[in-house]
Amino acid sequence: MKTDTAGNEVMIVGGGMVGATLACLLGQAGVSVMLLDARPGPVDAETAGRGPADLRVSALTPVSQRLLDGLGVWASMRGRRVTPYHHMRVWDGEGSGEVSFSADQAGLPVLGHIVENDVVVAALEARLAELPSVRRRFATRVVGFETHHDAPLVCLEDGERLSAPLVVAADGARSPLREMAGIETRSHDTGQVALVTSVCTERPHGGVARQAFLADGPLAFLPLTLDGDDRHCSIVWSTSPDEAERLSALPAEALGAELEAGIGACLGRVTPTDRAMCLPLTQRHAERYTLPGLALVGDAAHSIHPLAGQGANLGLMDVAVLAEELLEARRRGIALGDEAWLARYARRRRGDNAAMLRLMDGFRLLFGARHPALTLARNLGLAGVDRLGPVKRLLMQQAAGRRGRLPDTCL
Repeated sequence: MKTDTAGNEVMIVGGGMVGATLACLLGQAGVSVMLLDARPGPVDAETAGRGPADLRVSALTPVSQRLLDGLGVWASMRGRRVTPYHHMRVWDGEGSGEVSFSADQAGLPVLGHIVENDVVVAALEARLAELPSVRRRFATRVVGFETHHDAPLVCLEDGERLSAPLVVAADGARSPLREMAGIETRSHDTGQVALVTSVCTERPHGGVARQAFLADGPLAFLPLTLDGDDRHCSIVWSTSPDEAERLSALPAEALGAELEAGIGACLGRVTPTDRAMCLPLTQRHAERYTLPGLALVGDAAHSIHPLAGQGANLGLMDVAVLAEELLEARRRGIALGDEAWLARYARRRRGDNAAMLRLMDGFRLLFGARHPALTLARNLGLAGVDRLGPVKRLLMQQAAGRRGRLPDTCL
């Protein structure tokens, strides 16, 4: 059985947005990186951000934008397709409570950008191709993980074994590498499914991200601008499994009518432009983020309810912090897989991620409750927040990603 130990300082398993960002951060500092990706090949650079919108989008904060800009990929993303939003409206569809946020109130140029995931990955992959210290392998599936005194080993489907001082799991919410390493997660089914689709609306979105809390869960209309047309939105409707199944089976016209009613007809007629996809929503948090020679990042470490659109941003912050700690360890001559040093990354990230998971779960439970007293309380709460300038500014700073000690690459 062949074992390759040549030259890898860090091995990253998972080449999506989070794993590719980490590879860029380390690669541009000259770290020798092996990036393993189960996908058959890179994103099609000819189609990413062209034509119909990808169903999977992320709401990237200004902090995440600065990170990607520092990697030299934001300009490429902007050249494909990114949609800034300057306002947010959040309201209770079961009552009268509403709160609105604006970039001007937050002292920011924008509150964030809605970006298709394949646009981000295509830009990162183009950057990786420019970094000589990064090697990429597609169609490569990890089937085993072994810990040794000198360095961990990953076992590939074809029998090959690869070794590096540090292995990073960036392989998603159901992370096989996390499971092979024996790291437990605290998880619970939220009782909801995300129905995802794309629509065209009668009226322009105006650079506003909208979210209505309905009886079965939040409905988000995230603004997209396609070929200069700002009458497009990405839809994320978190609802019960039965309701998601019913909605996804509707003809396009009927689904459009349900979406129009759910958002209070504020954008006029709604016409679906793509299929409706259903994604189960399970919240997970790894019991630990590190072992000797192993670190978890992104969804492999935590998966969160999409109601605040923070999942991708938390993952990007994970890798920005991990890269900062690894480069400092390298400068000091400390082994990159050193457990005590990796604990610095875990301390900086696990608490912030845990707080965000608790907050999102609290919102989900509060806005999912149908008790009249809770309905009244949340409507009064929304109205109160809308009137209190300092509280709104604090919430906007949090939503913009300005929490805790930011890594230098995000400043």
